[in-house]
Amino acid sequence: MALVSLQNISINYTGTPLLEGVNLQIEPGERVCLVGRNGEGKSTLLSIITGEISPDAGERALSQGVRIAMLPQNVPNELDGTVYDVACSSLGAVGKHLADYHRASLALEQSTGEDLELVSLLEKAQQVIEDDDAWGVHRTVETVLSHLHLQAADEFDTLSGGVKRRVLLARALACEPDLLVLDEPTNHLDIASITWLEDFLKRQTQSLLFVTHDRTFLRALATRIVEIDRGTLSNWACDYDTYMQRKEAALEAEQAQNDKFDKKLAEEEKWIRSGIKARRTRNMGRVRQLRELRKERSTRRERKGQADMVIQEADRTGKMVAEIKGLGFAYEGNPIVNDFSALIMRGDKVGLVGPNGVGKTTLLGLLLKTLEPLQGSVRHGANLEISYFDQHREHLDETKTARENVAEGSDFVDINGNRRHVLGYLKDFLFTPDRAQLPVSVLSGGERNRLLLAKLFTRPSNVLVMDEPTNDLDMETLDLLEEILLDYTGTLLLVSHDRTFLNNVATSTIAFEGNGRVREYVGGYDDWLRQRPQQESAKHKPQAKKAAPKQETAQAKKLSYKDKYRLQQYREELIKLPERIEQLESDIAVRHERLADPDLYQQGGEIFNSLRYELEELERKLEETFARWEYLEQALEGAPEEL
Repeated sequence: MALVSLQNISINYTGTPLLEGVNLQIEPGERVCLVGRNGEGKSTLLSIITGEISPDAGERALSQGVRIAMLPQNVPNELDGTVYDVACSSLGAVGKHLADYHRASLALEQSTGEDLELVSLLEKAQQVIEDDDAWGVHRTVETVLSHLHLQAADEFDTLSGGVKRRVLLARALACEPDLLVLDEPTNHLDIASITWLEDFLKRQTQSLLFVTHDRTFLRALATRIVEIDRGTLSNWACDYDTYMQRKEAALEAEQAQNDKFDKKLAEEEKWIRSGIKARRTRNMGRVRQLRELRKERSTRRERKGQADMVIQEADRTGKMVAEIKGLGFAYEGNPIVNDFSALIMRGDKVGLVGPNGVGKTTLLGLLLKTLEPLQGSVRHGANLEISYFDQHREHLDETKTARENVAEGSDFVDINGNRRHVLGYLKDFLFTPDRAQLPVSVLSGGERNRLLLAKLFTRPSNVLVMDEPTNDLDMETLDLLEEILLDYTGTLLLVSHDRTFLNNVATSTIAFEGNGRVREYVGGYDDWLRQRPQQESAKHKPQAKKAAPKQETAQAKKLSYKDKYRLQQYREELIKLPERIEQLESDIAVRHERLADPDLYQQGGEIFNSLRYELEELERKLEETFARWEYLEQALEGAPEEL
């Protein structure tokens, strides 16, 4: 039975239906990628599925007891507390007790003496967690936070927008829903986090519905592709590359059919406007047929035009663009770049890769000489005209309209020597006249990115610096951006976590490899993976936070009260685990015996499915219990026996 079923869903905001007569079913175990151009209604459809908004018409049906969790594009305003609190907020009562346990544990660690109130809160929360077998959930939350580079004790309302979205992703992953809905999950993640997320989602048994612009992520996960195009859904039961081939063929067939229809309509219009003799002998059936043709043509929804971006190029630079010698820079004692040397030549397209916060934007500042290095030097070549694409979009004034941001008070812009009206220019970037008159603050993420590209390309350049240009762009715009960057004869410095984009564009890669070590490799992202030394590879794999807390032995340091209390709680819990494991193994054996009974299959599929689900849950709990046992043994290793 489908987890979610949509029947004849329609919704209309602006006069033209955003979704019209949409049908969709999502089955257990599927990983469905929803694709479509920006503004086609992908986020709206996700919100209908999760029940956040109601359609104008149609029905939404859920399988009984199905749990849905969603990562939205926008951060809700009502969330507060620590990162750990927010990550647990989707877990109901168990989440509350996990948050209480975490909060009390932190408070005890920071306290200078015995706090009976905190001890009582900790004991109560721990008992509920044990009763609900929720230690596995606690471990999942900690693992997710670790791999997404989140600090559990940080206050949520002090974080940046990008980090808040990572916390929301952690919240969605932690609750282990039956259907996980992710809207652009790779935005604001570095490559290590994205690859970890891919592996994590592959291991999960729940169904997945996601929207992404990351083609490598899509190829790795999707078992089915669903496309929104002009208000309707089409289903493609294939991988992404096959979908692209079939979609192109379908569009060609559609165009041929439309051309044939339009030719027939033109012939009938010519006939109806013929001379007096023809009008006297008109066939009224043919007239009625013409009316039907006109009606059918009026309801056809044309596919939106493709973006038509052009980069203005300035006069060529010298052969050498930048010479970097022994470059060094540190921040608060932490090395960002240490003894880095390279030579960037005219026409090079250089990709910068590394974890979030490692210093990629800082290195750009050093290369552009907007930052002074602590050691070494950067020498620029002749005649550099630099244009900078800022990942934070700070070059856009949110109080002004899209038109005002590009034309800066004028009605015209100069593009490669041609004077163009700003509205016509913005149309090349898929802005209708109405959207071009809106303030930037109400534009979507994809529209803001296209607007920043439009503004950037009004200036001639021969050195183009782009910091995360691919966020929120749809697939077609990404493909076009790739093409114009490949045709660009100037020099490109590109920071991106989009592996496909890097592979297609970059001719060399500057990689941050930890502790200030920065190296340059020939080729794109995959080429870097093949060339980097094997001993370095492990440093770039996402590392899970060690399960066991760091415990000092009694010989090294006298244990504090809170250390003694925690270890005593661990020991008491460990004593109970063998009995728990024995009970789980017994319950699993009973389910296996029932599933092996031939008479079971004559009693209907619901009983079989229920038993299979119970078996999967018991096996999962058994695995978590063994993992908890290992955790506790590690935590108690070296602890004094008298505790």
